[in-house]
Amino acid sequence: MRKHHELLFHRLLPGRTSKPYTSAAHLSAATATAAIPAPPGLSALDPLDAGELAPTPRLYRSLIAACARSRSLGDARAVHAHLSRSRLAADAFLLNSLVHLYCRRGAVSYARGVFDGMPCRDVVSWTSLIAGYAQNDMPEEAVGLLPSMLKSGSKPNGFTFASLLKAAGACGERWVGEQIHVLALKCSWDEDVYVGSALLDMYARCGQMDMAVAVFDRLDSKNAVSWSALIAGFARKGEGETVLMMFAGMHRNGFEASHFTYSSVFSALAGIGALEQGKWVHAHMIKSGEKLTAFVGNTMLDMYAKSGSMVDARKVFDRVDQKDLVTWNTMLTAYAQYGLGKEAVTHFEEMRKCGIQLNQITFLSILTACSHGGLVKEGKHYFDMMKDYSVEPEIDHYVSFVDLLGRAGLLNEALVFVFKMPMKPTAAVWGALLGACRMHKNAIIGQFAADHVFELDPDDTGPPVLLYNIYASTGKWDDAARVRKMMKATGVKKEPACSWVEIENSVHMFMADDDTHPNAAEIYRMWEEINMRIRKAGYIPTTDYVLLHINEIERATKLQYHSEKIALAFALINMPAGATIRIMKNIRICRDCHSAFKYVSKVFEREIIVRDTNRFHHFSNGSCSCGDYW
Repeated sequence: MRKHHELLFHRLLPGRTSKPYTSAAHLSAATATAAIPAPPGLSALDPLDAGELAPTPRLYRSLIAACARSRSLGDARAVHAHLSRSRLAADAFLLNSLVHLYCRRGAVSYARGVFDGMPCRDVVSWTSLIAGYAQNDMPEEAVGLLPSMLKSGSKPNGFTFASLLKAAGACGERWVGEQIHVLALKCSWDEDVYVGSALLDMYARCGQMDMAVAVFDRLDSKNAVSWSALIAGFARKGEGETVLMMFAGMHRNGFEASHFTYSSVFSALAGIGALEQGKWVHAHMIKSGEKLTAFVGNTMLDMYAKSGSMVDARKVFDRVDQKDLVTWNTMLTAYAQYGLGKEAVTHFEEMRKCGIQLNQITFLSILTACSHGGLVKEGKHYFDMMKDYSVEPEIDHYVSFVDLLGRAGLLNEALVFVFKMPMKPTAAVWGALLGACRMHKNAIIGQFAADHVFELDPDDTGPPVLLYNIYASTGKWDDAARVRKMMKATGVKKEPACSWVEIENSVHMFMADDDTHPNAAEIYRMWEEINMRIRKAGYIPTTDYVLLHINEIERATKLQYHSEKIALAFALINMPAGATIRIMKNIRICRDCHSAFKYVSKVFEREIIVRDTNRFHHFSNGSCSCGDYW
């Protein structure tokens, strides 16, 4: 840990000295206060010009306050111009107020001009500008002011530290925040509730949750901000269960959650697909009287969609007041994830009709929806439409378009498209083509695509597994053995499959052939009953996807105890009749399980929703929402 703060912050901003920054971007006080005609709203300026009113600090304070209310940058500049020509031009309080006003209006360059022209700066001057930089997404400039502030003899206060820590968190540099933490300790501000909240938020944003918790635990007086900052940190780390516990703790301690808190909680629950907990938080939000704004509604919509409840997701979309682009895009993405291509197209056209400004995410979502729904013609149309909206295709759009062609079996067309790309194809592009070759059992193009992936991303474990699967599924066991040998030599291992199901607020996880659950014997007996009943209904095991050189009976046996089947049997034992079963899986569902689940949905009269790494499958009455196109 460095002893000299000034040296530290010079390292953060290379080439910067402690001398006040005076680049052309930062207007001087003289430039910023050139003669500006008085706007009609500031009626006191004309009598000032005519000498009918005396320029007093109270009058200028009122004028600056009026500018803050009007939110007019022109008004602010007009008052600034009058002040600079008056006998109060050097009044520190008024100049600090101007710095604060300009920063609130986003005119940080004008604020810097006022700051640089001040004959005498105090702690409020420094803090106002530091806060302005932090609030206007200029964190390096905010932190870069600290050495000059210390050198000037001004001692940071709680507001200064709160702004500096916010800037440090935005920089994402842990060591910067640590040095500010040390300075806060030396200045005895570390236990202040606001500084403490900023400290834990900084550590959380830098991914150091152990330090964030340590700071939180040391706070003598916790508030809603500190609780929310900690919850947001765990949400960013994807720790949904911890977020729920923290949210419950916040409620028990009598603190009201804000829309920021709810947004963080819904975001975390979306990651783990915890529908029941999400409904509980939603009910809590309704009882608290929190309005369903777009800020909260967007994450709530995403939570319901990723937890397997499109009905609730659509209800949230319809109820959100003043929908923004994110609201529309989130609903479109949900349709894409469920393979509801026609619904996605209808939604997309509604966006166009409503005049919503489409962006990269909008087009990526509609291309994904067309790919998952087999809408090749529509996908080509929307890809070409991007130029009409001045949206430049990025690499993700090309990946999605290759996936669109590949899923449809247009492998040669996809390959030609890759060769004609205006940019160098990435491993993701070749990976999309390789995945399509796996789907359509094309070993020639698959090997060609795999070679490119190996070259561009040798550490990716997925492509070797896909290539092995292509060779095994086409009976090319010598080639499959060669790939297997290469995988073993390079240490590539297939990710073990696991599935989990939520029942009565508890999550139960299963691996393939899992016998570790306390009720394993009962679960296996249930699956045997399921297997018998669906076979009578016409289910035949899809043994093509058992990628081992064994006989047919052994292949069928290998299929029986996949993780999602065990999870399904457990859910059928423990969930009430008619209840929708929701299963999550860490890799793609296999074709045999997909076939079996269709039969189970019909024979047992259950709706089953499976969320895998690629999409959702909604099984009902013997069919799937994907239409067997996946």
